[in-house]
Order: sequence, then C-alpha cells, then structure tokens
Amino acid sequence: MSVLRIAPIAVGFLAVTAQADPAVVEDASARESGAGWRFDVTLSHGDTGWDDYADGWRIEDASGAVLGTRELLHPHVDEQPFTRSLSGVAIPEGTGTVFIRARTSVDGWGEAMLPLTLD
Repeated sequence: MSVLRIAPIAVGFLAVTAQADPAVVEDASARESGAGWRFDVTLSHGDTGWDDYADGWRIEDASGAVLGTRELLHPHVDEQPFTRSLSGVAIPEGTGTVFIRARTSVDGWGEAMLPLTLD
C-alpha cells in the first residue's frame, strides 16, 4: 500500500510598512481682504480616489494654534497640483508669519509646514 504524504507548507507573509504619502503644500499666498485675510494654497498629492486623497489644509500660528481650516470635500485625481482658497481668516495682531499644513484622508495632518510671511 502506498502512502501519500502531504508536507505542510508554511506560508510567510512579509509585513509591509505603509508608505506615508503626505500631501505637499506647493505654494501659498495671503492678502488682507475685508474683515480678515484670504489665503490661496496650492497642494499636490497622489490622490487615488475616495480611498486616499488630500482632504484639507490649515493655517497655524507659531505656537501651533489653528487660525483657519479649509476642508476639501472630494479627490482631485486628475487635477494636480490644485489651488483652493479660504477667506475671512482672523489673524491676531502682531503675527508676522503663519504656517500652512496639509491633511490626507488616510494619514491625517502631515508633519511638514510651509511658512508664509504676512505683508
């Protein structure tokens, strides 16, 4: 009698570290407008659709206090880089520089910030 032996096969899975794909603040400008400031911010990101896209940017002061946030409500897969604006931002007296930080739907707020001097 013949015996068929099946050796168990160990299948190993490699742990894959997710590569962060932060949104990049490419450019920003600001000008006083009416009762506040208007900011125009250009972002780039490898948007893939609703599952991973740049979904916002914000303005912070030097202490990290958030002065304004622009929510982005949809992916910009075929529009890279892209510029969006936010008006009516109150900037405290004496603030000479603000910082722009971007967010993605997957990774949240990025570490990198673009400093912007206010004239």
